[in-house]
Amino acid sequence: MTLTLDDDQRYRVVASRDPRFDGWFVVAVRTTGIYCRPSCPSITPKRENVEFFRGAPAAVHHGYRACRRCRPDVTPGSPEWDIRGDIVGRAMTLIADGIVDRSGVPGLAERVGFSTRQLHRILTAELGAGPLAIALDQRVRNARTLIETTDLGFSEIAYAAGFGSIRQFNDAVRVAFALTPTELRGRRRAPAGTGWLTVTLPAREPYSHGQVMRFLAARAITGVEAVSEDRYVRTLRLPHGPGLVDVRPLTGRAGMVASLRLADLRDLAPCVNRLRRLYDLDADPVSVDAALGDDPVLGPLVRERPGLRVPGTVDPYETAVRAIIGQQVSVAAARTVAGRLVAAVGPVVEALEGVDRLFPSAEEVLAAPDEAFGMPVSRRETLRRLSEAVVADDVSLELGADRATLRDQLRSVRGIGPWTADYVAMRCGDPDGWLATDLGVTASLARHGLDPSAAESWRPWRAYAMHHLWTEGSK
Repeated sequence: MTLTLDDDQRYRVVASRDPRFDGWFVVAVRTTGIYCRPSCPSITPKRENVEFFRGAPAAVHHGYRACRRCRPDVTPGSPEWDIRGDIVGRAMTLIADGIVDRSGVPGLAERVGFSTRQLHRILTAELGAGPLAIALDQRVRNARTLIETTDLGFSEIAYAAGFGSIRQFNDAVRVAFALTPTELRGRRRAPAGTGWLTVTLPAREPYSHGQVMRFLAARAITGVEAVSEDRYVRTLRLPHGPGLVDVRPLTGRAGMVASLRLADLRDLAPCVNRLRRLYDLDADPVSVDAALGDDPVLGPLVRERPGLRVPGTVDPYETAVRAIIGQQVSVAAARTVAGRLVAAVGPVVEALEGVDRLFPSAEEVLAAPDEAFGMPVSRRETLRRLSEAVVADDVSLELGADRATLRDQLRSVRGIGPWTADYVAMRCGDPDGWLATDLGVTASLARHGLDPSAAESWRPWRAYAMHHLWTEGSK
């Protein structure tokens, strides 16, 4: 699904300053050389003076710089990449997770199954910018975060943000913001030696924060996570080392504010991306609620809980392990068993609020003794078979994986059935994920006199419909 607006419709959105469209596109003003989010509070420019781009990379590529007033570089991401599972959506997900910085464009192309030339052509045709330009935009945004929230020197920031040289870093910052790094830092410099970064994670209104926190709290694993009504602390296994995050709701608007402690600052982009996916911050709640709100069963639930989200994952392998542990047991029992496995083989890291362990990797699960699992033999062996397949790269558990392929690969592992494969795909970002055999879903449908075929009318938002049914059933 794509937002199909022509330029005249986009101009009317800009004239109305509608924040729902922030992240879907940017508006660039020829007379000033700046680009803005659609909701920018500045005076609306004349129609003949503006052009529109799908995102900031294309605007920068055409010589525009970011507006200092509306900060289009800190809007929620486009919800389109969560909806779409095609080549463009998968590429954008992987770029956001820092794959270009780690493996280059060839690595990205290999992950999505295209040549670098084909991938560049596809992204440029649809988005107005190729993978390098999109990755450069992300580096600049990461650099701005580090400039404004740390006391790091600019050479350290350039390296951490993924730039090859301090000159490239300086030039990119000036092009993007019409400011030097020194001017950009201004008086925002963080206290020396804190070791923590603070980033804002905006979301589109409305946002059902309490529903997400209850979902996370019910599944929180001791040692890995600590959840309260308005705080989420956990460890993360990131590409270059461990991370520790402390996330709280923003005051006065939708979204979260996250304090991050990273072993390697190059992990800023993947850390932020994974938190955004965990909290489903790039969703378009207005479209979801409008699609489900007229349904006779879901309508009352949508009105009771507008802006409901589908919590994602920070680590697809972790989610798959937790799903296997949870087969045929309650959420609370699965949480207890997972906690025992973490206590037995999860690596110890820096502690905060009792959170002091990483969730074990596939290699660590394979090396774990039988007594570490605390579960039936059949389920223990399923975990080992999954871990073997992940280590051998027969199952690709990563953000941006093709959803159909992910399901097929998981189901090829003996002991993993449709429910587990579909659940993992849903947590990895499929907004139409549907667990037809889930006991909570079937019970909710039965209460309303419906059979599973009713879910066909809820496409492409069946995952959101299911979370409404789950939330109703947990009252």
